[in-house]
Amino acid sequence: MKVAKAGPKPSKEAGMIESPIYMGINAVGMVKEMSEEIDWDSLTFSLTPTDTMYLTETTADDPWMPGSLRPYGPVQMSPAAGVLNYGQGLFEGMKAYRTAKGRVVFFRPEENARRMQRGADRLKMPPVPESVFVDAVEQCVKANLRWLPPTGKGAMYVRPLLMGSGPILGVAPAPSYTFLVYVTPVGPYFKGGVSAIDLLISEEHHRAAPGGSGGVKAIGNYAPGMMPSKKAKAAGYAEVIYLDAETHSYVEEVGAANFFCVKDGVLYTPELTGTILPGITRNSIIQLARHNGIEVVETKVEATFAMTADEAFCCGTAAVISPIGTITKGDDKATFGDGKPGRITQQLYSQLVGIQNEDEEDIFGWLHEVPL
Repeated sequence: MKVAKAGPKPSKEAGMIESPIYMGINAVGMVKEMSEEIDWDSLTFSLTPTDTMYLTETTADDPWMPGSLRPYGPVQMSPAAGVLNYGQGLFEGMKAYRTAKGRVVFFRPEENARRMQRGADRLKMPPVPESVFVDAVEQCVKANLRWLPPTGKGAMYVRPLLMGSGPILGVAPAPSYTFLVYVTPVGPYFKGGVSAIDLLISEEHHRAAPGGSGGVKAIGNYAPGMMPSKKAKAAGYAEVIYLDAETHSYVEEVGAANFFCVKDGVLYTPELTGTILPGITRNSIIQLARHNGIEVVETKVEATFAMTADEAFCCGTAAVISPIGTITKGDDKATFGDGKPGRITQQLYSQLVGIQNEDEEDIFGWLHEVPL
């Protein structure tokens, strides 16, 4: 494969150096066979470096232009970059699937593009146009197609990043920005797969506060949760449940996932108040449930109420749907069912995964085919 220098050459002020890009016209066609380097049955939710990434840059005053593919690897930037010093950055998480019909599809990628645009506005970065975003993730998946797991064995996790890459001293927006996409094959987010998980309510730490950035996928939202999560896992739990920062009584999120519970056939989920990420999987589950005739209530969900529910689960792009087996709060422990997914949890999981794999009809038009 030939390698050539990218053009035009980024300025030094942008904090980037020029990088090689793939120039071979058959860069996509050569990777159509699945990699033989991976045991697909043992795939976990972890990073596997792939072949190619996508990158484009702009300044604060210029429009975004389509970028280019280049070998996956380090990206050099100024030590004064806004993302390194002030956390001016966003990311998205999405998946591509091989379906039962032999297609390669994304699940609602336009929603990821729009959410990143809202986040860019909140963090004072130039929003990436939806057309550039979708083209970027399509190119990156096509260039790494051999890393896409077989149907039912996992998915390709796609990670778009938007960051202030230009140097800035003082708390202000960066002068230039980078939009980057990389991919990796993944298995289940939780080690138990679709088996029920045990969660611990954090009574000391909170994920977000009113008026903050909890409603966008800002990179700075995630590192503070690493310590509570690690402590919970060391104690035998899969993850923590965060309560609201004002009253310490309402469920907000499960680590980086949205929360649902079922009581007397009604599906409850915390309402979006600006402190909870508006999950795309969350929105999809609400639509699916209502289509099934299930009443859905978006409201403040007290922890005490959640612990009396008949079923509970968390959801997100990474986790899809993970049933909750137990919730522990201090000395109190609530157990749901017999350690297996509840009826409504299983129904929603089967339908959602069925649509993603094209085992069921995509009645909502959620799937976006990757042109190969």
